[in-house]
Amino acid sequence: MTIKDIKEKGFLLLECISGSKAYGLNTSTSDIDLRGVYYLPKAQFYGLDYIPQISNESSDEVYYELGRFVELLIKNNPNILELLASPEDCILYRHPIMNSLHMDLFLSKLCKETFAGYALTQIKKARGYKKKIVNPIDPVRKSVLDFCYVLHGYHSVPLTEWLAKNNFVQEQCGLIDMPHTKGLYALFYDTNNTLRYRGIMSSDLANEVSLSSIPKGEKEIAYLFFNKEHYSSYCKDYKEYWEWVEKRNELRYQGNSEHGKGYDAKNMMHTIRLLQVAEEILSQGLLQVKRSNREELLSIKAGDFEYEDLLLMADALMSRIEKAYYASPLPTHPDKEKTEAILVKMREELYG
Repeated sequence: MTIKDIKEKGFLLLECISGSKAYGLNTSTSDIDLRGVYYLPKAQFYGLDYIPQISNESSDEVYYELGRFVELLIKNNPNILELLASPEDCILYRHPIMNSLHMDLFLSKLCKETFAGYALTQIKKARGYKKKIVNPIDPVRKSVLDFCYVLHGYHSVPLTEWLAKNNFVQEQCGLIDMPHTKGLYALFYDTNNTLRYRGIMSSDLANEVSLSSIPKGEKEIAYLFFNKEHYSSYCKDYKEYWEWVEKRNELRYQGNSEHGKGYDAKNMMHTIRLLQVAEEILSQGLLQVKRSNREELLSIKAGDFEYEDLLLMADALMSRIEKAYYASPLPTHPDKEKTEAILVKMREELYG
């Protein structure tokens, strides 16, 4: 079953333009996203090949099987509630049977967790983005050597500096553990390179220092400390950063770089939008997908606000959401049994 099959074989129940167009926030560079609802052929629904969701490769077209759609509505999933509440000018097709699913069946206090909770994850995402922008990691990966230090009196000297100053190479160094210590080693040097020490590290990708067999009578020339915890933390940050660079949307990244505020402006726009929607649902009992404050939200997307000011705005919205939650006449959760009965009736009508 493909999206094409759904449409050509008459199983489509709802198809809408979603995303920025539905929010009234689209610009000349905005993509067009499609969301929809379908039902399966009777044999497939009752058989073993139930398909809850179908999407294209880029996931800008996503369609939900009727049962999955209702399940997510009951959970007050923001994307699914917004699909049901799509503005008229964004509805491309709507089967009459979809009139059985009224928004009043689903709006509940649970929206505080789903809308506002999701918004908070966007704030966290924006914080992580800001951290990566402000603290880029050099593409040349550091090695164990960069996290080793040679003790010198009451101080320590970076190993790389110490090696250069003494015209030593790490391959001719030998290390042995110091008893009852962590990360501390006695360092020996094979000037003539005849003792076959293993060096301080075996390769640039080594995660540990190398230990050598030291002949009796050899005298250590220094003591070395390897900060393994710092090295492990660096390796994790390096991996995460360059995976992020590989996967990031370059056009979006360049746009965020241009405004120079060091945060993901699009994420913050949707954060504020979601919080505003949550407040409206709890205080007014309405879900308005198309936003009346288009200019404000697009200004956030353009990076016109300082990051700290947006966090203050989000905090103020969260405070109002908390008050609206306790005063709201909405039910705590949608009525699952009532909705399930409506779903069964819809299927009976669809399958005859």
